[in-house]
Amino acid sequence: MTWIPACISSNLLTALIFFPLAGALLLFFLPKRNLRLIRNVTLLVTLAEFLLSLPLVFWFDDAAKGMQFVQKVPWIPGYGIEYHVGVDGISLWLVMLTTFLMPIAILSTYEAVQKHVKEFMIFMLVLEVGMVGVFLAIDLFLFYIFWEIVLIPMYFLIGVWGSDRRIYSAIKFFLYTFAGSVLMLVAIIALYFHHYAVTGVYTTNLLSMYELSIPVKLQFWMFSAFALAFAFKVPMFPFHTWLPDAHVDAPTAGSVILAAVLLKMGTYGFLRFAIPLFPLAAADLMPLVATLAVVGIVYGALVAMVQKDMKKLVAYSSVSHLGFVMLGLFAFNIQGIEGAILQMVNHGISTGALFLLVGILYERRHTRLISEYGGLFKVIPVYATVFMIVTLSSLGLPGLNNFVGEFLILMGAFRPMKGLTVAATVGIVFAAVYMLWMYQRVMFGTIGNEKNRHLPDMNAREVAYMLPLLLFVFWIGLYPQTFLRKMEASVSAVVTRMEEKRQAALAERPPGETLLARYFGGAPD
Repeated sequence: MTWIPACISSNLLTALIFFPLAGALLLFFLPKRNLRLIRNVTLLVTLAEFLLSLPLVFWFDDAAKGMQFVQKVPWIPGYGIEYHVGVDGISLWLVMLTTFLMPIAILSTYEAVQKHVKEFMIFMLVLEVGMVGVFLAIDLFLFYIFWEIVLIPMYFLIGVWGSDRRIYSAIKFFLYTFAGSVLMLVAIIALYFHHYAVTGVYTTNLLSMYELSIPVKLQFWMFSAFALAFAFKVPMFPFHTWLPDAHVDAPTAGSVILAAVLLKMGTYGFLRFAIPLFPLAAADLMPLVATLAVVGIVYGALVAMVQKDMKKLVAYSSVSHLGFVMLGLFAFNIQGIEGAILQMVNHGISTGALFLLVGILYERRHTRLISEYGGLFKVIPVYATVFMIVTLSSLGLPGLNNFVGEFLILMGAFRPMKGLTVAATVGIVFAAVYMLWMYQRVMFGTIGNEKNRHLPDMNAREVAYMLPLLLFVFWIGLYPQTFLRKMEASVSAVVTRMEEKRQAALAERPPGETLLARYFGGAPD
């Protein structure tokens, strides 16, 4: 990146984080009654944000293991807190996924959102600020600020623009995720003071924390606090119960962003914070986490199978698919982690597309019940064709995006946990069952309901926001190396660092020590 002007490379990430905020401030001065202007300005802001993020891909150094485009400025120097942002191969594609999906989500609202449009668009832009900030923050304090910012706009998006049980779902979403956040805050404070006790320096710099030697007993408690916060956000079984309610009651654009980006904040948190900071505790608890991941895979698929509401079916499929991501992360090898990162992107594309497609149908019929449909392929063939491609993508058909991610995850997980990997493959079979069965009931057969006989097919706007998603469904499925090569160096560095720290901790372990004795044999060091 030496040829890039320093003023651009050092300020690009800050521009990415705060540009949507500038757009939100601009919306404040637009007249409320001019809905078309408000929608178009918001769309232009999100499109500009996506274009602004493209240099990250083009200028990214594939061989570099560390952070790139770094900006580091003292913020509260007396407490060692900095404004410190950067991007590496782990966060790159999650940032791109966020900026890519936001204009698509905004475009989907042109007909769906009719009340308080100005406020809706402001909350969407503020939400983008928080999401991009989470993936770029290197300072723990800064990360926590962005993590909490995300809660507020999503709470209002569900609570104001949601469906019948929106207040209940919004409060449930907020309480679950906020409870996990408080645990993480306690762990950050403990880590902060431990760093000072060891080095004599107060800091919240994540990269400095990576170099810290943390006693094994303290690792367990800190890992547990971070892991619970991230498990609520993923959400992992059995912390998933807020997700179906939030998805069903959220507006379509909210469901898209919730599934595609917000859930990835949890899986990203495991990979960026919990696993590399506390590697011995992560390795010791791998059987538990991996078991819960596999339970989530099978449970989510089984519950999805019996859903009568299409949106709820897709919501439970997210629980199943994200179980695969967790399984790949806790394989602790390059194949598993690369597969997990790629699957985060794949899930965002495929599940985001499914929520958009369900939303299109809901706008026409105002019902999501599978029993209300049938024979739609004859009436809306373009919609049915797009739905078929996305359905096959979601169930992992070879040649489409999800297959690559699931294959890498299963390949990486097979070596350390053969039994659990075999059990996880059952979830793939079940995914084919619930997705194809839903598609068959909605699209084929006779038109049993006269209200479906004259449904309009996808219009130009709907085709315009679905085509980019279909492009990446095929691109990732046919040539995943475009995406894998940019994450390889960073993933390799994480795996190497984790193994070195784990081996160093094991070398200090008394011979024959059990897990119970290690973590509960006395007070934390």
